[in-house]
Amino acid sequence: MNNVTTCEEDCETSIFEFDFRNALKIKLRLVHYYDFDVTEWTIWFENNSERESGIISSLKTELKFVGGRPVLKGIMGDHVNRYRPYSIDLEGKNICYSSDSGRATHVNFPYFNLEYGNRGAMLAIGWAGTWCANFTSDEKNTIYTASSVNGIKTYLKPNEKIRTALFLVGNYQFRNEDYATNYWRRFYIRHILPKSNSNGEDLLPFSTCCLASDTGYPNSDGSISERYTTWKPSLEKMLEENIKVDFRWVDAGWYIAPDGTSPQTDWWGTVGTWCLDQYKWPDKTFLESTEFARKHGMKTLLWFEPEHVTDPNNLEKFYGYKKEWAIQREGISLISNNIGDEECFNWTTDRICRTLRENKVEMYREDNNGDAAELWKYLDEMEGENRKGITESKFINAHYVMWDKIIECTSEYGGCGFVDSCASGGGRNDLESMRRGIPLLRSDNDRTSVALRLSMTTSFNKWIPFCGANTKEKLQQLDPTGVSDVYVWRASYLPALNVDSQFVQAEDQNFDILRFGLREWKKVSPYLLKDFYTLTPWHSEEDKTDFTAYSYFDEQKKKGVLFVFRQEECARDTILLKFPFLKRGEKCILTNEDNALSQTYSYNVLKKGIEFKVPKVRTALLYWLTVEKENSNI
Repeated sequence: MNNVTTCEEDCETSIFEFDFRNALKIKLRLVHYYDFDVTEWTIWFENNSERESGIISSLKTELKFVGGRPVLKGIMGDHVNRYRPYSIDLEGKNICYSSDSGRATHVNFPYFNLEYGNRGAMLAIGWAGTWCANFTSDEKNTIYTASSVNGIKTYLKPNEKIRTALFLVGNYQFRNEDYATNYWRRFYIRHILPKSNSNGEDLLPFSTCCLASDTGYPNSDGSISERYTTWKPSLEKMLEENIKVDFRWVDAGWYIAPDGTSPQTDWWGTVGTWCLDQYKWPDKTFLESTEFARKHGMKTLLWFEPEHVTDPNNLEKFYGYKKEWAIQREGISLISNNIGDEECFNWTTDRICRTLRENKVEMYREDNNGDAAELWKYLDEMEGENRKGITESKFINAHYVMWDKIIECTSEYGGCGFVDSCASGGGRNDLESMRRGIPLLRSDNDRTSVALRLSMTTSFNKWIPFCGANTKEKLQQLDPTGVSDVYVWRASYLPALNVDSQFVQAEDQNFDILRFGLREWKKVSPYLLKDFYTLTPWHSEEDKTDFTAYSYFDEQKKKGVLFVFRQEECARDTILLKFPFLKRGEKCILTNEDNALSQTYSYNVLKKGIEFKVPKVRTALLYWLTVEKENSNI
């Protein structure tokens, strides 16, 4: 066994290497973060011999937690579950969560808060494919078992290499959900959230805007309408009205179809070339658009979907693709692009990076609109006996490497040190992906009602601090119009502010509300990555009958922001709120953003709670918080 340990200011990394029967090299990479008492680990298996290895199976990690009254807390995944929280008394139970689709955070969510005894542990699985987490408990002990690549049972051919998920445990010392939430958020922001750029600058909140609905062309089933004649009037009007965003968002439909045609409606069924559509973007017109944006202080992000291909025959005929890279099976409409194959990986990554580099695109946005796990299993079967899980293992690791190369590419010319992790909204928010990406849209569903937006903020933001939503309220996700007012804007203030607007196509566009929202969000944004407290019970999107309130608080500066929402069907007009971040001997000054009125409250008053009166339904109040030491009775 070989052991190498390196120490940095706040963490220690140890690598242990074992040779197993002269045919398999096993490497454990273990990192411990002293400042948070967090440990993470990943195991690699590599066949360095000239013969097949033995069979690798039942790869699991197991932890034992000693303490009574075990309770498991967390949230469900995106898609059908829409980040619904849960709290389960574990004593005498066996609870299992898993993902089998190939999109790791749809349906279930691989992040957990285990309370036991007088303390707790935060647990996470970093794997963008299939995974499983099992909890069994009796009066004194809770056993946590976690794994990735469900059902793996494979040998390795010579020179093949696979890995497990990234597993993580963070130990906290006080059994309190607010404490656990902010212990996790602080760790995440310091050690998980990617940096803004290659200079290592911290990633700060930013705003985006997609111009697809401002083209005058129908978007059909996606943002397919943008072209060289449409972008400039929108950006010029944006600048004229002083409502500039940080990123201009170019979504699907910018590429030529594999047969050489220009897609007018089918943005998803024509992907795979990753070449600009010369009908929509002739010559260097796309580069001209990114240069114009940069000149005026804006960057550009561009949509891709590299795990999916269409029309492999024409991709091979015209673009150098090989049909054997396409994983397809009768009865399944999805055709998966096997980036786990080294040649396919290189072809795909090179094409993406070339388009990004030639057009100086700062941010890569990736989508994933299909469940590929069944196709991975099919390719395993084609390889023969005892190869279960090999396709997924190679595929997911290659995907992480692809993101690393794309980030390296964009960093070369001053672009982003991160990617957008979109996968039909919230399908790829596992911990390993979050080391490289952020969810610009935490869910595709979060382009609809304010009730859903508030519901997701009070659950999802506890786990993934940097995320975004839409800034309109709509009946359906892709509706071209919707409500934009103070209530909607304040419910949309997240680290990624995705402005939904038309600039030249809507004659009745209210530019004042756009200026209001952007200006107020900029004032709020310094607090959005600070400690987070939900002050009212969680509600589902169907429940509009009560208040929602939450606060972001900077513990070092003793300042924060408070949001209070009286929802559309809330019958009562008052809500009593307590601030869990207040300590004995402190007072709080609350200043209403709308009328600038301030009021100071003593600790004794705060301990009982402050009553907020909101006369009208569908109203959002914003207060600035300042906490000081108490030196007088009030």
